[in-house]
Amino acid sequence: MALPISYNVRNLLVRWQVTLLAIVGIGLVVTVFVVLISMATGFRLALRATGEPGNAVVVQRGSGSELTSWVPLDDRNVIIVDARVARGADGQPLASPEVVVVANLPKKEGPDPTNVTVRGVTPRAYEVRGGIVITRGRKFTPGLYQIIVGDRIVDRIKGLEVGQKVKIQKQEWEVVGTFASRGGAFESEIWGDAEVMGPAFQRTGGSNSLVVRLKDASTLAAFDKDIRANPQMQLRVAEERKYYEDQAGPVAGPLMALAGFVAIVMGIGAVFGAMNTMYAIVAARTREIGTLRALGFSRRSILLSFVLESVFLAVVGGVLGCLLALPANGLTGATGNTAGFAELAWAFRVTPGTLMVGVIFAVLMGLFGGLLPAFRAARLPITSALREA
Repeated sequence: MALPISYNVRNLLVRWQVTLLAIVGIGLVVTVFVVLISMATGFRLALRATGEPGNAVVVQRGSGSELTSWVPLDDRNVIIVDARVARGADGQPLASPEVVVVANLPKKEGPDPTNVTVRGVTPRAYEVRGGIVITRGRKFTPGLYQIIVGDRIVDRIKGLEVGQKVKIQKQEWEVVGTFASRGGAFESEIWGDAEVMGPAFQRTGGSNSLVVRLKDASTLAAFDKDIRANPQMQLRVAEERKYYEDQAGPVAGPLMALAGFVAIVMGIGAVFGAMNTMYAIVAARTREIGTLRALGFSRRSILLSFVLESVFLAVVGGVLGCLLALPANGLTGATGNTAGFAELAWAFRVTPGTLMVGVIFAVLMGLFGGLLPAFRAARLPITSALREA
């Protein structure tokens, strides 16, 4: 089946104003769509990057987060000596009991304060958690009122620069360093010594959670089953990465819903815009379409050529939209609507998959926007088309 492709290409160039209008319109829609998707993607990746594959988090059954959980000291002592818990080079269990509270601190921008997660850890936490890198300053000294701050909140919260002091729970803490955690959720937290923070925050006799490194990650299910079967323990065990990724549910879901809603609304508008543009193109080229029919091109070839023309415009617009969305990659966003009631900062992530979805979205807009005008062009009778002025 012969297609008048050269004819379509020539008309796109000749009528460049209409062509440019269609491309820019679709491109702007795709830009908004990709940016919204990158928000949800960045949030999920931040939590997915939190934790080690071989780690398990022990929390209280029924708790929605570490903040509402409690692991009694006696239960902790039983768990860390379990044969399935790995040991470090010094022969001690790779276990990190942690105290978690929320502090209300002032933002650098805006009058309203925000909640920040404050985590009390032991020196063993650096080895158990993994991926913790001091980026400025140094680690806190055990036994002192010192803290280190995640990289993502240093620029968002007042008074967290190295060397400054911040008041948390009526106690002043000196900021001695900042740290990164492979882009994970810990970068939105403040860390200090659990032995100091426990009494200061009235968290004694246990911890909010217990993180252990397992010798074999495949034993996690059996480990959880044994702890649940113990009538003296009201605890459960979860794979660390899965535990923090599940915390994304209350936020990632609405973000994806927002992206879907905006995509539908703007997509419908873009489809009608593309449809009007293609109808205008067909109306302006009625005599030319009749000439093509007279030259022997079938209705099917005319239909397909106009659909391909519409899809081509959409693809170019989709690529343009993706390029316009690229600068959003790495921008920092934050939300306070988390399971732990604290602000979580994350970076927008424009991934190859997100860009592919944006281009596919553009193709669908071009396909549906060009289909009806293409049918109209294909149904034009040769005689009436040639009589058009």
